[in-house]
Amino acid sequence: MLNEQHHSDSSAADPLLRGSAVSLADVLQCRAACHPHRTAYTFLDFGASGPQSLTYAELNRNAKQLAAQLQQLGMRNEPALLLYPPGLDYIVAFFACLYAGTIAVPAYPPSNNRHMPRLLAILNDSKAKIVLTTGQIANNIRPFAGAKENWPVKSWLQTDGGEPVSAGLWQAPNLQETDLAFLQYTSGSTGEAKGVMISHGNLMANQRLIKQRFGHDERSTVVGWLPLYHDMGLIGNVMQPLYCGAGAILMSPMAFLEKPLRWLQAISDYRAHTSGGPNFAYELCVQKIDRDALAGIDLSGWQLAFNGAEPINPCTLQRFSEAFAGLGFRRRSFYPCYGLAEATLLATGGTKQTLPKVAAFDKAALAQGASLAVDDCDPNARSLVSCGTVDGDFEQALCIIDPESHAVCANGEIGEIWLGGPCIAQGYWRNPTVNSEIFVKSPGGQRWLRTGDLGFINDGELFVSGRLKDLIIIRGRNYYPHDL
Repeated sequence: MLNEQHHSDSSAADPLLRGSAVSLADVLQCRAACHPHRTAYTFLDFGASGPQSLTYAELNRNAKQLAAQLQQLGMRNEPALLLYPPGLDYIVAFFACLYAGTIAVPAYPPSNNRHMPRLLAILNDSKAKIVLTTGQIANNIRPFAGAKENWPVKSWLQTDGGEPVSAGLWQAPNLQETDLAFLQYTSGSTGEAKGVMISHGNLMANQRLIKQRFGHDERSTVVGWLPLYHDMGLIGNVMQPLYCGAGAILMSPMAFLEKPLRWLQAISDYRAHTSGGPNFAYELCVQKIDRDALAGIDLSGWQLAFNGAEPINPCTLQRFSEAFAGLGFRRRSFYPCYGLAEATLLATGGTKQTLPKVAAFDKAALAQGASLAVDDCDPNARSLVSCGTVDGDFEQALCIIDPESHAVCANGEIGEIWLGGPCIAQGYWRNPTVNSEIFVKSPGGQRWLRTGDLGFINDGELFVSGRLKDLIIIRGRNYYPHDL
């Protein structure tokens, strides 16, 4: 069991410890009441303005002011598109939606015409009643092709202008666990983007799981650059610190991509407990950071470096560990994990501060749908990184299922990964046909998510081997993109 500690000054008043918090709106009000002056979020702007921060009290007040406006507009249980640049305004708008009982729809503000089709598709699918944004974003969008002719939303609320509504006009919406908190639109990489319906109960269940798995408490600090409209950035880097009463240090994705050193510098400066991203982020650091620029950086406080959202390359783990060991980074800090929006965020993970488990398997056997362990020096070996296990204490369930017969696969046999438990989303917004295919029930009544990912269990741990829709079968042999 991971060690979780709380400061004694907050335990008596914290509804999380009494089990009474239904939503993150309850959590924020608790934080604002217990620690009004504690900094909740710091956003690093590498331009002229410098770092900007919000305390719990400021976030609570600003969210209530905007929520009161949304309530006056009749936005209870209605979708609202969030269109903001990375920054604190995004966070305020999201929590305002929670406070108003509005269904938030996080989205990426388009910077050119190429981004407009996806944004319009999200708007048309979500049927958002209003767009929450800034004046600058609104002015930037209007000249884009199709924005005027095809824009389906007439109401714009520019939240950075005008006199705010009094926070005293806000009315608590009496949220239920089954009420929708937001729609997380998928990337659309394997088809049309779909809005995953995440309830308040889903969020709270996943927050409890992440806190337990990552070993977070009030003294933890999270550093992140991931997009706030993406589940890993929003749920992992924004919601989790608030849930734990910890602090979050954020920067824009572009700030990291332009200069990956900024990520490691922030981890060092703020003594981050947790930070991470997809595999490519670690590879980018290895390839792009000049070793002469690393003077003064200390990564010894980085206890958990999560790696997920795309295939994990064992060679990247090795290269990153070797490149930054001199700065105090320890290989056991790596935390390979598996998750997806349809499971809210985190699904499986390992034990904190243990070396990542890397195992080699015969490529020919994998092509036949089976896992055969071999020596990593074998010329036909393919190395895979374990993504850990589900946690039965949180009512999580995992099965490997034959995608055609729906029979349970034997240990070591490759099949589709099915997940169950309280973190599984309510389904896709306005898409009953796909819901009936993806969110299914077993004869015993257990509700399952068909992930579309392929994997197998080895020594009790999950290894993800590919994606069902990426699989090509030729003469009975399975081929994946990475094999070709």
